[in-house]
Amino acid sequence: MTSPSTSPGEHRAAGTPDAPLLVVRGESELEVEPELARIGVLVSARGRDRRSTLDDLTRRNTAALDLIKSYGDALERLSTGAFSVAPEFAERGRGERVRSYHGRVQLTAEFTDFTVLGELVTRLADLELTRVDGPWWSLRPDSPVHAEARRRAVAEAVQRAREYASALGTSLAALIELADTGVEAPRPLRAAFGGGVRSRAAAELPTPAEPLDLEPPQLRVTAQVGAQFTMAPPEL
Repeated sequence: MTSPSTSPGEHRAAGTPDAPLLVVRGESELEVEPELARIGVLVSARGRDRRSTLDDLTRRNTAALDLIKSYGDALERLSTGAFSVAPEFAERGRGERVRSYHGRVQLTAEFTDFTVLGELVTRLADLELTRVDGPWWSLRPDSPVHAEARRRAVAEAVQRAREYASALGTSLAALIELADTGVEAPRPLRAAFGGGVRSRAAAELPTPAEPLDLEPPQLRVTAQVGAQFTMAPPEL
């Protein structure tokens, strides 16, 4: 039978007068620089003819890919997502009369060198019918920051337990249980930038746009652990 203070499947050790139980929680919070910046690029094409729309989409997609790849070592990952070419029908009239065709390709790119990011997103936004979203700032999934947050949470739990035991005039005897109650990975933070769809006329302007000044934010990583210790019997 599960006791009222525990949930099904959860076990809590019981203390005794000879080995009193001490239950504590340890927490840590780190503010760190991001390791990755991700942007989304939406390449579009629109026309009255399906083939010409597809040709335009292919050409613009190639231009966007070549531009992103030109940043070499700064690029961590590049992938192509959804692709579509769909007819748009006239609102009025009989039958299935196609008014135009609309095509789009979604690209996602991740970067580790943030110094080139402002220039890149500006150049991408200057391409024909190309939209840029982001950047979203994040840590790598295997970042050592996560391990450091856990270590600090455990250290705090041990320190807190020692302080409680010291307040009773005794000391810790043994660790009974250490539970990871949660590591909160930082949610990807998005910068205040979103490039809109640019027209052909904008793409053909002879003077390139000035690079954006993008400042990476601080990311917050937290960890929490629960720990159970036994103590030497205090003299109360």
